[in-house]
Amino acid sequence: MQEIGRLLAIDEQLNHQIADTFGTVAESDLAWTEKLWTPSSRKDGGLQIDVGLGRYQNRDVMDAFAGISRGREQWTVRASRELSPDPLTTAVGPIRYEVIEPLKKIRWTLDHNDVIPLRFDVTFEAVHPCFFEDRHIQRDERGFRVVSNVVRYHQAGVPSGWVEIEGRREEIDPADWFSYRDHSWGVRLDVGAPPTDLRPARDFGERRFEGSKFLLNWSPLLLERPDGTRYEYHFYLQIRGEDVFYFSGYRNHADGRQERIARVRSELRYDDATRRLLGGRLWVDMLNGETNALDIEVMGESGFYLATALYLGFEGRKHGNWRGLLHVDGERIADITVPGKRKRLATAVRDTIVRVRDGNASGYGLFEPIVLGAWPELGLTADGHKV
Repeated sequence: MQEIGRLLAIDEQLNHQIADTFGTVAESDLAWTEKLWTPSSRKDGGLQIDVGLGRYQNRDVMDAFAGISRGREQWTVRASRELSPDPLTTAVGPIRYEVIEPLKKIRWTLDHNDVIPLRFDVTFEAVHPCFFEDRHIQRDERGFRVVSNVVRYHQAGVPSGWVEIEGRREEIDPADWFSYRDHSWGVRLDVGAPPTDLRPARDFGERRFEGSKFLLNWSPLLLERPDGTRYEYHFYLQIRGEDVFYFSGYRNHADGRQERIARVRSELRYDDATRRLLGGRLWVDMLNGETNALDIEVMGESGFYLATALYLGFEGRKHGNWRGLLHVDGERIADITVPGKRKRLATAVRDTIVRVRDGNASGYGLFEPIVLGAWPELGLTADGHKV
């Protein structure tokens, strides 16, 4: 019976969608990934909690990260374990994920660890439905290999619970915080070390990422009208050179409706050296011909660099690397603006905490940019980000 995958406890349920067990995924690609991620942010921009978990079925790995951004400080603990001894438990070392109510409420905990003096217990509760983004399908630059085939949904919510930093506990008041989460699965870019026997690929997700003009913006923005009704703008944009090669954008409503965004035009400002977002305006052109002006204000200095969570890699490590039966590490970065530190983090997205206004509606969201190379229309020079 070698042709049938390993039986797991979940195989008792009536949830199968392929002619195999839950011990097998449909793709044999080593980049097959299922990933969870939840940032929770204080509205004043003074503190952000970031946490995520990845399951790499074909690599026999589950890894996770948890950390905080507090002003210019960034603390991270990372954990990796061998998947096969316990394939269904969503925990890695001190980091644990729990579904309390499907599609509505989840819980993340970071227990005591020997890496950083940080613990938290955070429950995410939805204030909006889950919304899919457009499937992210992408080929390499010569068009032969599919390097990304991912579906992703995201959701807006509020966090509650507590966070303890160096023994000092802070209660998380949902009135003062907001949260988003996303869940994705499929063949994902930039998982594991690049194969050494293939022609090096050119850019995003591969080894020569820094070599060209590139822009990535991912942003969920939840707004509330004076009457208390809510709606959300969400877009994900990638540009290589002058070509848009991926865009997904919608205005999402509390009843589950989605209105497609045709394009987003930027009048944002960035610091040339750090590429940190400073604020500005986004023009959102809807497919129905409507145009909306969103004013973006950056709140505080906090904003987690996802490099230390291994997004696009960090100091030779990548998502899905096998680190043994269990491995836990991490670091405290006292000041992310120091040039040497900034260079280590610069080519990964950063969760920027923003306040947004759209006419008489206002709210909060995240803005994640990567902006490399020269963008004269944004006031950015070719050498500005080189440290």
